[in-house]
Amino acid sequence: MNEPFQITPPRSGHAPLVLDSPHSGASYPDDFRPAVSIEVLRQAEDSYVDELYGSGPDVGATLIAARFPRSYIDANRSLLDIDATLLDAPWPGPAMPSPKTQKGIGLIWRVLDSGESIYARKLAVDEVKQRIVRYHQPYQRAVKKALDQVHEHFGAVWHLNLHSMPAVSGRISEEGPGKARADFVLGDRDGTTCEPGFTARVAEVLRGMGYDVKINDPYKGVELVRAFSDPGAQRHSLQVEVNRKLYMDEKTRARAPGFAKLKADLDTLLKEVAAYANARCAEVVGEHHHHGHDHHHGHDHHHGHDHGHDHGHDHDHDDDHDHDHHHDHKH
Repeated sequence: MNEPFQITPPRSGHAPLVLDSPHSGASYPDDFRPAVSIEVLRQAEDSYVDELYGSGPDVGATLIAARFPRSYIDANRSLLDIDATLLDAPWPGPAMPSPKTQKGIGLIWRVLDSGESIYARKLAVDEVKQRIVRYHQPYQRAVKKALDQVHEHFGAVWHLNLHSMPAVSGRISEEGPGKARADFVLGDRDGTTCEPGFTARVAEVLRGMGYDVKINDPYKGVELVRAFSDPGAQRHSLQVEVNRKLYMDEKTRARAPGFAKLKADLDTLLKEVAAYANARCAEVVGEHHHHGHDHHHGHDHHHGHDHGHDHGHDHDHDDDHDHDHHHDHKH
């Protein structure tokens, strides 16, 4: 795997909109060494999500998709979400396990949604560090960089963090096992990660197409919408979960007959979201006037430098992320 993620820049126009799919990756690294088959691990993938929202660049959005699987390391978790029970030695850095970690689905998953254990071994501390340095941090930095660049260019940014969910809750789910899910669940962490109008507009468009939509039930949004949002600074992040029954066979992961209809509806949703972001940007940018464009364009040309830098400095990144974590927490 050359890159841990794929970035598709806007193909048509440019909207203040960034999309990211952290869990659609299906390239399993050789050093994973799980105790279960890849077929079993694939239950954890948000299959096809990057493809379902693939028209984002056609409406001016940047689309970022992870290539590595979430069961290897979860890009939608804090760096501090360390599961000590998985390790063969004490973790040398700061750790702040979340309720997700206690359920076995922290930064590195211990179990699948079925409750099945992923490993028959303890993981070495260095092994976990390497996953962080090679996969988790590059992905999170790519999302942050895209959001920062769009915000710098426009003075505002709207972000959709994209996922899929099983039709029925499993053993480790928030709501307990066996609960049927809505068609879509929108998560804004109880109104803290984006302006209310953004959540309301996405819900309105989807309901207008006949979909059942719930808000913050059972998914409120996790790390990527928490860490990089700041509605007061015109940084708006919304998590979107789509029910897998709408587009795939959950056992075989084959596309279901509904795939084409859902894809067409999501194409429409993305047009509406881009229109919303463009209109709101025009309204708010006068109040929060952005910096000149030159600086933004200058940064665009340094992908190669950033990439090389990303891989070389483990401790710097931990410090940076730790700082971000505490700073973001204040909002």
